[in-house]
Amino acid sequence: MQLLSKSKLTTSTRPIKILQFGNGNFLRGFTDWMIEKANRAEVFNGDIHIVQVYSKSANNPMKDQDCLFHVIEKGLKNGKLVQETTLITCVAGITNVFEDYEEYLKLGENPDLRFVVSNTTEAGIVFEPTDSSADSISNTFPGKLTALLYHRFKTFNGDASKGLIFLPCELIEGNGEALKDCIQKYISYWKLPAGFSDWIDWHNTFCNTLVDRIVPGFPKDFIEEIQEKIGYKDDMAVIVEPYHFWAIEGADTVKEEFPMDKAGLNVKFVDNLAPFRTQKVRILNGGHTAMVPYGYLKGLRTVREAVEDSEIGAILKEAIYNEIIPTLDMPKEELEQFAADVLERFANPFIVHELKSIALNSISKFKVRVLPSLLAYYELKKEWPEKLILSFAAILVFYKGNYKGVETPVNDNPTLMTEFNSAWALGSTQETVAKLLSERTYWGEDLRAYDGLVDAVTEAVDGLLFT
Repeated sequence: MQLLSKSKLTTSTRPIKILQFGNGNFLRGFTDWMIEKANRAEVFNGDIHIVQVYSKSANNPMKDQDCLFHVIEKGLKNGKLVQETTLITCVAGITNVFEDYEEYLKLGENPDLRFVVSNTTEAGIVFEPTDSSADSISNTFPGKLTALLYHRFKTFNGDASKGLIFLPCELIEGNGEALKDCIQKYISYWKLPAGFSDWIDWHNTFCNTLVDRIVPGFPKDFIEEIQEKIGYKDDMAVIVEPYHFWAIEGADTVKEEFPMDKAGLNVKFVDNLAPFRTQKVRILNGGHTAMVPYGYLKGLRTVREAVEDSEIGAILKEAIYNEIIPTLDMPKEELEQFAADVLERFANPFIVHELKSIALNSISKFKVRVLPSLLAYYELKKEWPEKLILSFAAILVFYKGNYKGVETPVNDNPTLMTEFNSAWALGSTQETVAKLLSERTYWGEDLRAYDGLVDAVTEAVDGLLFT
């Protein structure tokens, strides 16, 4: 079977407007797919050049395929099964920083360049003082980016029109602001000109963004079927769920230059990202975290099994619609539509999410994703939410390490695990729950201060242990 090649296909030549830091599955199945859709819809006219940030060897499969690959959408959308394959032609090239640093810096000389997109993991946007200067390859992504931007600044003599728009996709709060802060730290640390710092401040736009799409990666289980259908060998194919969402906090000028929404894509340009982040964390991530321990204790092992189970599915829906959504300050219709999308995504038959993998570090996840909803509900209703209390009880029992003779796959900080073991060795459920709820290091406060919470959780724990 022939390998994908531009010599065998008819593709368009467009100006390279986007520099993409990262070549992982997510960016290829999210950003690259969106740019392809926008180009085809004729609302955008631009290609992407990819920069390999960390790997010290070139991505030969991408080069061998002339940066062509397919994105396969598989899953449920509005209750119907979706399977759509899109050939991505908008990636014009790929550069490895470590193979040719000078070639990398020259990417900044492109007069058509307008955007920088990145996904270098949550730990990628950092400043490290071991990065010594713009003349050598930095360890960090912001260090590498600062060097390229300085080269661009010098090439165009500080031309205001050559500033860029930054759309980081790293899953940290205030990602755009954090990236800009790191760049300014490098400028100061490397003693680069004040004019460069001003150029970054005045003529570049750093947008905070929020991204959402499940991208499992290479479809190894059915790649032969896909390749038979497309007629080519594709070693870079990536499978994604149909759902996608990108919220971008930026001025109207960003929307005008990056009109992804006009291609029918679920991209929102907003003044404040916070409500959308809260919606995602409380409903999607909170739903995951609330469901996992109880589902596992009941003998289920995947998200799909849990959602489709009559008991767990009903509990999850009631928790989301009746206990989480009422605590959120957004239009009810929007929240309920998002919740419906989340439940449909959880039931995707083509994506296997094991509960034990989601259970990693569940205590810290519960603190951020579920506890705020539980406490907000109490503040609003003056009573404890039954299903979220059940979830709280289930996570404490899950961390016991053994449930009715079955080992639970607890994976967390060793110190925390030792403390849980000590708490579970106390004389009664009430003592155990009171001890665990008193731990400020877990929850950020002593939860015993909330009237009736220890009793409510204790009753639910006893229900799990003794029925």
